[in-house]
Amino acid sequence: MDTEASSLTPQPSFRSRALATEAVHAGRDDLASQGLHAAPIDLSTTYPSYDSRGEAARIDAFAATGARPDGPPVYARLDNPTTARFETALARLEGAGSAVAFASGMAALTAVLLARASLGLRHVVAVRPLYGCSDHLLGAGLLGTEVTWTDPAGIAEAIRPDTGLVMVETPANPTLAEIDIRAVAHSCGSVPLLVDNTFATPVLQRPLEHGARIVLHSATKYLGGHGDVMGGVVACDEEFAAVLRQVRFATGGVLHPMAGYLLLRGLSTLPVRVRAASAAAAELARRLSADPRVARVHYPEAGGAMVSFEVFGDPHEIIAAVRLITPAVSLGSVDTLIQHPASISHRIVGEGDRRAAGVGDRLLRMSVGLEDVEDLWADLCQALSGGSAVAPARSGTAVGTSTPLGGPPVPSSAVRTAGQEPRPAGR
Repeated sequence: MDTEASSLTPQPSFRSRALATEAVHAGRDDLASQGLHAAPIDLSTTYPSYDSRGEAARIDAFAATGARPDGPPVYARLDNPTTARFETALARLEGAGSAVAFASGMAALTAVLLARASLGLRHVVAVRPLYGCSDHLLGAGLLGTEVTWTDPAGIAEAIRPDTGLVMVETPANPTLAEIDIRAVAHSCGSVPLLVDNTFATPVLQRPLEHGARIVLHSATKYLGGHGDVMGGVVACDEEFAAVLRQVRFATGGVLHPMAGYLLLRGLSTLPVRVRAASAAAAELARRLSADPRVARVHYPEAGGAMVSFEVFGDPHEIIAAVRLITPAVSLGSVDTLIQHPASISHRIVGEGDRRAAGVGDRLLRMSVGLEDVEDLWADLCQALSGGSAVAPARSGTAVGTSTPLGGPPVPSSAVRTAGQEPRPAGR
């Protein structure tokens, strides 16, 4: 196992330019020399070639190595220039050697699991909560995998000779519990740690710098940022990326070039959007933590634009009562979304497992957008009034605390805004 794990060794990460600059220019550095300002969109599904012997050699090389073919593309399922630009940019933002894009976040996770299973490493160690469909994919064994669920302290003990992956999500969906990436990476030993970085984005956290070997994004969320594109992406070293490209080619989970174009465009404003939405989310978390209609607020120490809160009243009435905020699944858009995880995003997870992971029936998850915070607060206030119930008399128990996994309770009133650069993941 040690030999095969060497293909997933962490890559040295360095940035000669600030994150905001990379977000604007990565993947586009060659445009000016081509006389272009905006990145072109290549929608071709196939590419002409009069040299069939040369094509055969390039296809053989891809089959052997998984590296991108030299020269012009061969077929859109193998590679696409527009998608490749997005991959280059995301790899730069995450400090990774490479990135491989897929049709969705779930397609990306599927490719990772298949790549590890192809080596006979079908066992996964995972920490709840995860996104509901990630939980289901692991737990249902649809890909022939077996999962052991544990808390961060139990990871080392749960690892077996056939363990191919350790998976965590931090901040977690939907409770926003946080995990010390560096400590977990140490517990993993030679087994690669995958961190779902969808909520934090590389603006707030770059897991590879703290020992993770694979970073997963549902690009549908903050990377796209406008609720109009679906995609997924894995950042990792080039050796593992080569295997993922082969899995993508064989299974067909490719990202459409139009989606690649929109995701590349979304990256250019990612730092600005995340920081602005995070400032509003921190303020809303502060106000919610003082509201007698709210039992508990979850907001991560790392900051971010996600807020979860538990109410004393009927959460379904609150969902029905919002007018400015959109009641919808997903997150990371410019507009604010709210949903009831136990009914929707985590419905596919068994009730007992949901509750054990902190996903209770009164929990609401809100993705804060770019609207004015006063307008958002006014809408929340009137919706909370529709839920009606207020806190009972309190006797010694703090209301409005969030407990990170593996750490002490953190008062949710101690909210913070996002800084200019990501804070260390070792919390």
